[in-house]
Amino acid sequence: MYHVPALLEETLEGLDIKPGGTYVDATFGGGGHSRAILSRLGADGRLLAFDQDEDVLPNVPDDPRFTFVRSNFKYLKNFLRYHGVEQVDGLLADLGVSSHHFDEAERGFSFRFDGELDMRMNRHAALTAAEVLNTYPAERLADVFYLYGELKNARRLAAAVVAARAREPFARIAPFVEVVKPFCGSDKEKKDLARVFQALRIEVNGELGALASLLRQSTEVLRPGGRLAVITYHSLEDRLVKNFIRSGNVEGRVEKDFYGNVLAPLRAVNNRVVVPADEEVERNPRARSAKLRVAVRVADGNNG
Repeated sequence: MYHVPALLEETLEGLDIKPGGTYVDATFGGGGHSRAILSRLGADGRLLAFDQDEDVLPNVPDDPRFTFVRSNFKYLKNFLRYHGVEQVDGLLADLGVSSHHFDEAERGFSFRFDGELDMRMNRHAALTAAEVLNTYPAERLADVFYLYGELKNARRLAAAVVAARAREPFARIAPFVEVVKPFCGSDKEKKDLARVFQALRIEVNGELGALASLLRQSTEVLRPGGRLAVITYHSLEDRLVKNFIRSGNVEGRVEKDFYGNVLAPLRAVNNRVVVPADEEVERNPRARSAKLRVAVRVADGNNG
């Protein structure tokens, strides 16, 4: 199984799919969400899906209502325009890394295997995890570990990486893990290793910048009444999405009109963030950290 989609039914409900509508799956992956959306579309419906990873191509459905765009979703508006789409009725982004990526050693996403330190979603991109570890100065490495991994000992870890690479440049996962392990708590080694790998992955793929770009573009391509559904898996992503839905910007700066109404292009549909039920987590443990936020595009920019 390439990937089991998280919060599938909750996402479909949040998107409020109309049979003749036009929708975007910004993170195609294994195609689970896309196939479910197609099953709810009528003959006049349309779905466009984005993914920059060539490994997903075997998952692409043969359906005249479906258009696959092999690109990063940060180019959303450009490709929609190219395909003759000005506005859409719904936009989905599932920001989790596919199980396929974690389970393929040569992709370098998991500390469970001794593969190459790669971590590129787009394997034609230039920057790899090895490049980050071998060329970034200590201060910049510390920023990556602290900002994207939320590691309190980021400076000491960065210094250890710089010292180790002076002896031998990093190329594979196992030697890097040995450098990291002394900085992990004895009772939370796997959690700390996951945070280190998360930080490198975010840096290699520019994930937070791409997400911020997608959110900004979503308000331009969603028609009034259109839905935005975003599934996040860590606090950094969730904070950006929460801020954007609340205020219309990823920083969370709230602007109000003369009457005190918040000026923002989106309004939250679910007052509480949606998380998987215990039954789903039991079936799919990788869904345990998933959080779904859904918002609707308002017509007048006033979400109050």
